[in-house]
Amino acid sequence: MGSNQAAVTFLTNLARAAFGLGVGATALNSSLYTVDGGQRAVLFDRFRGVIDQTVGEGTHFLIPWLQRPYIFDIRTRPHTFSSVSGTKDLQMVNLTLRLLSRPEVNSLPRIFQTLGLEYDEKVLPSIGNEVLKAVVAQFNADQLLTDRPLVSALVRESLMKRAKDFNIVLDDVAITHLSYGAEFSKAVEQKQVAQQEAERSKFVVAKAEQERRAAIIRAEGESESAKLISEATAAAGMGLIELRRIEASREIAATLARTPNVTYLPQEQKILMGLNAR
Repeated sequence: MGSNQAAVTFLTNLARAAFGLGVGATALNSSLYTVDGGQRAVLFDRFRGVIDQTVGEGTHFLIPWLQRPYIFDIRTRPHTFSSVSGTKDLQMVNLTLRLLSRPEVNSLPRIFQTLGLEYDEKVLPSIGNEVLKAVVAQFNADQLLTDRPLVSALVRESLMKRAKDFNIVLDDVAITHLSYGAEFSKAVEQKQVAQQEAERSKFVVAKAEQERRAAIIRAEGESESAKLISEATAAAGMGLIELRRIEASREIAATLARTPNVTYLPQEQKILMGLNAR
């Protein structure tokens, strides 16, 4: 009987100890929180509100129920959004903008109070569209291509200035895509075709001019050659012409002699004779 009572007492004490350890472990666990690498924490106190100082990486203590941590990612993150903007000459342009942003670490309590944890999704698309429309409206449609570095620089400068008002740092701003509306694209294509036709017409005109000059030069050469021949004939008589005629006749006779199907009929005879008959 005494042994049974001792066992019950022991088990009761063990249960109480286990319960106490469980309560203690739960309290300890709820009093700890961890901030991972590339993150910062903002503490909210039920009596003091948002604490102005941010908490760095590592494991930290807090007062359960009274304090609550909110974790912010302070690493650079990409954001991409598109915008349809009107140019100075009333053409519609589709632009895609890519941003690399991060929050100002010392301003995290202020960001949490005014914007919350999703601060970037609330701010960046709105100011991005605003800046794009304001910058694009300063240029004509064709200038967006010819002056693209200037356009990108103005967009970057204006966006960084606007983002700073919300305690957001932009590490990079880039225009990744630019396209025009269907009407403007068609007009550009027609302009390119017209320019190609104009270049082709210039080539045709230049070719005709070169052919005309070549014909004049050739005619002048033939005229000069005829003049020289005439002068030589006048000076030396018809002997040169007769010599050229004899040489031409010899070449013709030699050519005819090598041809098997050619026959020769002497002037005073009426009998056909094969020159190469076998």
